[in-house]
Amino acid sequence: MIRRAILGLAVALVWPALAMAQDAAVAPLPRVALETSAGRIVIEVETLKAPITAANFLRYVDEHRLDGTTFYRAMQAGPGAGLVQGGVNNNPDRVLPPIAHEPTTQTGLSHIDGAVAMARYAPGTATGDFFVSVGPTPSYDAGWPFSVDADGFAVFGRVVEGMDIVRAILSAPTSPTEGEGFMRGQMLEPKIVITRASRSRGP
Repeated sequence: MIRRAILGLAVALVWPALAMAQDAAVAPLPRVALETSAGRIVIEVETLKAPITAANFLRYVDEHRLDGTTFYRAMQAGPGAGLVQGGVNNNPDRVLPPIAHEPTTQTGLSHIDGAVAMARYAPGTATGDFFVSVGPTPSYDAGWPFSVDADGFAVFGRVVEGMDIVRAILSAPTSPTEGEGFMRGQMLEPKIVITRASRSRGP
């Protein structure tokens, strides 16, 4: 009887420690709040599956390089579908060195509705510009016969709050003349200002 009581006490003492260790192992992913002139958007950042790309985005946030930047592009691909793009827009005073490319074939992530990915030219040129998918856009993933780019674009997070704001940005007015090549007519006018980007404490 005494042995059972001692064993029960030992389990009671060890269990909270095990529970804390388990909680630490599944710590929530960091979140970033974008306060914009159109409203608040919160992004959950995939630091585990896309560590290089996520760390790059968080550096831009932590160094306040996104404060005062804009969402400047809205590309409509169909009714209520497409992407909105924002970030430093190659501003030399804000841009950091480019990062290695993390394709979706490596991370297991995909361009689902609300996915946040890096804008880039060639693989390995991504810096401080990103886009949000409105509706599923699997053609931006890597490795599919229908991929718009064989290497795809690096997804590093998803919008967990404010997709209504993102959709409103997608529907916002654009300039008929601004933008080069296929982006002509996709530049927002006026642009949506990202007044502040900061880490969020979570839901």
